Amino acid sequence: MTTQNVVFLFVLVLSAGFFALNVQRLVSYLRLGHAEGRMDHPLTRIRNVLEIGIAQKKIFRDSVAGPMHAIIFWGFLVLTAGTVEILIAGVFPTFSYARILPHALYQGYSASQDIVALLVMASIGFSLYRRLVLHPKRLEGDALEHTDALIILSMIGGLMITLLLANAFLFAAVPSSVGAEKLVSRPIGMVIARVVAPSAAMTGFHVFWWAHALLILTFLNYLPYSKHLHVATSLINVFFSNTSGPGTRGAMRYMDLEADVEQFGASDVEQLSWKNLLDGYSCTECGRCTAACPANITGKPLSPRKIVINTRQRLMEKAPVVLGDRMDFMRSALLHGEGGEAGAGTIAEVMEHRLLDTYITEDELWACTSCRACVTECPVSIDQLDVINELRRNLVLTESRFPVELQPVFESLERNGSPWAFNPGDRADWAQGMNIATMAELHARGERPDVLFWVGCMGSFDDRAKKITVAFATIMQSCGISFAILGQEEHCHGDPARRMGNEYLYQTLAKDTIETLDRYAVTTIVTHCPHCFHQMGNEFPQLGGNYEVIHHST
Repeated sequence: MTTQNVVFLFVLVLSAGFFALNVQRLVSYLRLGHAEGRMDHPLTRIRNVLEIGIAQKKIFRDSVAGPMHAIIFWGFLVLTAGTVEILIAGVFPTFSYARILPHALYQGYSASQDIVALLVMASIGFSLYRRLVLHPKRLEGDALEHTDALIILSMIGGLMITLLLANAFLFAAVPSSVGAEKLVSRPIGMVIARVVAPSAAMTGFHVFWWAHALLILTFLNYLPYSKHLHVATSLINVFFSNTSGPGTRGAMRYMDLEADVEQFGASDVEQLSWKNLLDGYSCTECGRCTAACPANITGKPLSPRKIVINTRQRLMEKAPVVLGDRMDFMRSALLHGEGGEAGAGTIAEVMEHRLLDTYITEDELWACTSCRACVTECPVSIDQLDVINELRRNLVLTESRFPVELQPVFESLERNGSPWAFNPGDRADWAQGMNIATMAELHARGERPDVLFWVGCMGSFDDRAKKITVAFATIMQSCGISFAILGQEEHCHGDPARRMGNEYLYQTLAKDTIETLDRYAVTTIVTHCPHCFHQMGNEFPQLGGNYEVIHHST
């Protein structure tokens, strides 16, 4: 082991230690969020990592930026193997994969390092062109965000350049040390060999080798302070994302209304879950969520991208204060103080701030339609809507702050069992003259239908929707399907109230509906309302209501 190896070992240990401290710091921040189980459906979670994370399934929805990002990501995976070899060789100079791999396999690996480096360089070049020349709207951000992106892109480009030049200069110094499989660096080395003496070429090799190794370690330790932290957290975030299954497919978080808590919902980061905070770490700031948001497209103040970024900024602002790390507070203030609308100030000011109002406004929250387009589009499975819902719940249940337009909706749901002020006695008027039995009538005769037709509020009261209701009921009668309706016993199950943040009203209506369904031993429900289909199939299981729910279109 030479002096150079000893120096590199010192630098490597120092860098690894600093990175470990940063990881510990970020994990401690996550622990401010409340506990949440995320280990169910392990096979589904692994499949999500393979499909969404490794295969970049969502990334390719953008036909331009998608392939570019996929090349960089896959290139990162391939080049990581080479990075490990370089770091080990920096301490043990005789180490090489050539000593442990079959010759053919090593040649394939060696060739991949050159080819992938060139492809990544091309993708980085296109990324810089998009950001500096094309200026796509969804990449709009403040100066800090743009600077961060340029630093990362420059670092990645620098890693590729130094890797290729180190190999090229090594060939120029010792041609036998670089095989013919190096399809990029070897030709460059041939050019260098014509103008540079072997001794000078060896010096060039050491310069670019050290530059490459130091860039690797710098990149590693810059990540915890960058939006590109997603390089380390995105696959983890995908693994812990919501799984598709009963009670989880787009379902809002269950709230225990009988729990002894100071407030319902969330007003600041510590009332969110650790997964909400991990979402902030994992955001790539790509803007796909905002580009897909119908509220944003129509000029509303909501930007799902901003919701996630603000959550991360508030965490970085408050966590050092809560954990008593004054040095980290000062560092966070320098790095993130200009990033949010609130910025960072004194410790007292930080504690006066909160995620709700200081960073995210009421207007932003109420602009959301809960359509989940942002969640669907996110390439790393961030759930922007979960944060919005928790903040809404706090506004409604804890602070009683909501638009005046919602008050009559809540009152009508309580009094009429519908979001609109219709007479509940008219709910089954659409069925007059159709000879459709109610569940109560069949129950009185000791009979039970195969299917309950859940009509829903629109299907019961809206003139256009009633035509669909009548047509579907007629089709079922013509097909000889045994079905019945609840008639006047049916009322809204509370989905609108839940989306508006009134979880108490939702659970009251939903539990009453489940009690009615269970009284008639209902097992199968068919409906033409998409909201009823989702709520009864995916969210009722949280309250003990487990039914087979079928949409009429199937």
